[in-house]
Amino acid sequence: MTVVPSAGTGSMIIPEHVAIIMDGNGRWAAKRSLQRLRGHEQGAEAVREALKGCEELGIRYLTLFAFSSENWSRPVEEINHLMGLFRYFFNKEIKALCDANIRVKFIGNINKLPDDIQKLIEEIKDRTKDNSKLILTIALSYGSQSEIAGAMRALGEKIKAGELAPEEIDESMITQHLDTVDHPDPDLLIRTSGEKRLSNFLLWQCAYTEFVFLDVLWPDFRKQDLAEAVEEFGSRNRRYGAL
Repeated sequence: MTVVPSAGTGSMIIPEHVAIIMDGNGRWAAKRSLQRLRGHEQGAEAVREALKGCEELGIRYLTLFAFSSENWSRPVEEINHLMGLFRYFFNKEIKALCDANIRVKFIGNINKLPDDIQKLIEEIKDRTKDNSKLILTIALSYGSQSEIAGAMRALGEKIKAGELAPEEIDESMITQHLDTVDHPDPDLLIRTSGEKRLSNFLLWQCAYTEFVFLDVLWPDFRKQDLAEAVEEFGSRNRRYGAL
């Protein structure tokens, strides 16, 4: 976390890592008598707003929950549209991301995605790997319980091979086997749309994360909403279990 000057308040505490559950695309569309797919399209603009807000505030890590492992159970038409939206966004935004010095990473079961999207992901990772102003992590086909189970399997294989004793396993070792091994844990998690649950997102990593739940639907999210969530974060006393 960092502390920066803030007009009217003297200073603002800035979280190092913000995670966002981007919720409410379908309800945004329904309120306007539009197809759910239009909500997803409008949600892409909110991603740009979040990136602008992070740049202005000096946030170093942003993790976005874009597509969960549970989302595969949605109607085929909606899944296909989302895959098309990912293709469009990745192709259209890669130059802007490079110009903004943003590094892009991905977590989740990427192997389940269509082959061309997997290739796009590798291209984006390669073209942005030397960027350093902001680390944008996109969770695609991601589920935290599956991620933790994968870490347990990896540790079990090491025990089976005689490389590790069960009593050597601690919290730090588990963290080292998660998808987010090279990320700090989120300081702040934001969920839009008024829902108040984690939905299988970063369960291990959010052990001491501050949560801010916003009533705004994701397509209506703007950088001011991010700033207000950060201000709310800065007003809290994080004790980590201590007095």
